Amino acid sequence: MPLPSDEKLLALANDLIQQFDQIFGLNPGMRPAHAKGTLLTGTFTPTDSASVLSGAPHFRRATTPVTARFSNSTGIPMIPDNNPNADPRGLAIRFHLAERVHTDIVSHSTDGFPTRTGAEFLDFLRAVASTKPDAASPTPIESFLGSHPAALAFVQTPKPAPSSFARETYYGVTAMKFTSATGETRFGRYRIIPVAGNDHLDAASLAVQEPNFLFDELASRVSAGPIQFKIAVQLAGPDDEVNDATIHWPEDRTLLELGTLELSAPAPDDETLQKHLIFDPIPRVEGIEPSDDPLLELRAAIYLLSGRRRRAAQV
Repeated sequence: MPLPSDEKLLALANDLIQQFDQIFGLNPGMRPAHAKGTLLTGTFTPTDSASVLSGAPHFRRATTPVTARFSNSTGIPMIPDNNPNADPRGLAIRFHLAERVHTDIVSHSTDGFPTRTGAEFLDFLRAVASTKPDAASPTPIESFLGSHPAALAFVQTPKPAPSSFARETYYGVTAMKFTSATGETRFGRYRIIPVAGNDHLDAASLAVQEPNFLFDELASRVSAGPIQFKIAVQLAGPDDEVNDATIHWPEDRTLLELGTLELSAPAPDDETLQKHLIFDPIPRVEGIEPSDDPLLELRAAIYLLSGRRRRAAQV
């Protein structure tokens, strides 16, 4: 994917990467956020409803091969799985459509995002970085949250750790525009739902877990049999805001099942592939387009810039 030509956007993307580096440290060859992760391979099998919603190729084929990455939050490569800062967890999915042709879904385990724009998110990160444990109140982060109610709501949203990566629901942050073969368009946000059901740990149960318990459990689980998720999309109503990731849509909106994600094996040469693989939050495929959410182009630029840096790292 190409870098955007917007110089202000690129400057903001670089500023955000540098801010992640300041908070989490510079870790060559690793992602600046969601650094600790692992890859699995499998297939996606669509429902009939998927091809009605969109003419995207993976919605019209019998099956499509996929690569999925589960991850912890933060840019700390060895963050313990039982550290509360490791939430929200991440799940990124690549649909392999042809040689060097793909489309991705990028999601995390908290519904929504703390800010509407990238500039606001940079201010949020700067407030986090400048708040010291012994700082007098109001601290920089307290001041930021006091003036940004959406960020405060996101921070206060419970983020319990799952007992397994395979027992967590993951949410697409931004809305996408789906276009059917007949030209009908609908906006929606992805939701990836575990077939095994959600299961979370309370603080006491989390504290006694091993530092790598989620990754160890995932390896054990997939060796015993495939892991399944239902990929769905929550469809926006006619008056729902589709360009603001901080706004939640009512739960009575239609949740349309698109198909089954089945993950059956660890990816070969995980370490090399993780360094090489750059996920893209913009679909870039027939039948699915980005909304006008201002986070999308920025996130794509951040992923590409940090991915190129990761590939070039000498480690």
